[in-house]
Amino acid sequence: MSFINKKHLIKLTILMSLIVFVLFNGITVLAAEEVITFKLGTVLTGDHAYNLGANKFAKLIEEKTKGKVKIIVYPGGQLGKGERELIEGEQMGVVDLAVSATGPLSGFSNLMMVVDLPYLFRDNNHVDRVLDGPIGRKVLDDLEKSGIKGLAFWENGFRNFTNNARPIYKPEDLKGLKFRTMENPVHMDIVRSLGALATPMAWGEVYTSMQTGVIDGQENPVAIIWTQKVYEVQKYLCLDGHVYSPSPLTMSLAKFNSLSSELQKIFIDCALEAGQYERSIIRDSEAEQVEAIKKAGLEVTYPDKTPFLEATKSVYDKYLTKYPEWKPIVEEILASK
Repeated sequence: MSFINKKHLIKLTILMSLIVFVLFNGITVLAAEEVITFKLGTVLTGDHAYNLGANKFAKLIEEKTKGKVKIIVYPGGQLGKGERELIEGEQMGVVDLAVSATGPLSGFSNLMMVVDLPYLFRDNNHVDRVLDGPIGRKVLDDLEKSGIKGLAFWENGFRNFTNNARPIYKPEDLKGLKFRTMENPVHMDIVRSLGALATPMAWGEVYTSMQTGVIDGQENPVAIIWTQKVYEVQKYLCLDGHVYSPSPLTMSLAKFNSLSSELQKIFIDCALEAGQYERSIIRDSEAEQVEAIKKAGLEVTYPDKTPFLEATKSVYDKYLTKYPEWKPIVEEILASK
């Protein structure tokens, strides 16, 4: 072999080695870039519908993105003991997604409180028409000014009172009782309008506070009362449904904006689809859970809602005066067929 051929062979060998190196490392980088992982947190136990819906959302996202995006669900307060912590985590970018009640979100958007007005929604069909439509989107989009992206409304259900003092048939039966509420001014005013005392408290403190008598009771949907074992430390359940409690799936706005427009649409579409699944779990299991709560020893009452609605009219007067921009939204919700 000539000297020139040897030189060419050496050059060719070096070139091939470089090509193999670049290809190998290029594939490694590409593989790393292909999978984007997001953390989704809730404060409730894994068997609650929040987490079942979150797992459904994660599955849909993985399917629709062909495995390029993965959602890891952290239930039970692993990413933050309270829902406010989760939302603040989204603002800071340390939590990617969260499912929470509207109560803590009211501190980031006044408009979010409009859906918490007492006896605003007639039934589940009314809820779905309003919150999955333009009104719901308007409320969710108001969160963006606080660095949060509202993807879709999920639900916790219609809220009811439990307590240790006495059965509740009429508003007067709540007088003087001390109830835990979320950090939501509307919820607190509803409790006060019924003659009771409102005590805002993080959910992680509620069970012990009921057990030790720091509070007389709390108010929540049936699913929470059952899955969080409220029945172990309470005696009475009043199914008055004073507030419908939606639970938005939210995301760090910065993280959402980092996605391509195609991925953004996938996230919103999957949030809506998973939300329908999550709602069906709440609704399909409620009657069974009420019966289980009765068997656990709670006395359950089914009061006439009319006097409760009359007693809480002052809440409408206060907030529609304070936030006149709510009035057309409330009128549209009430008029929705």
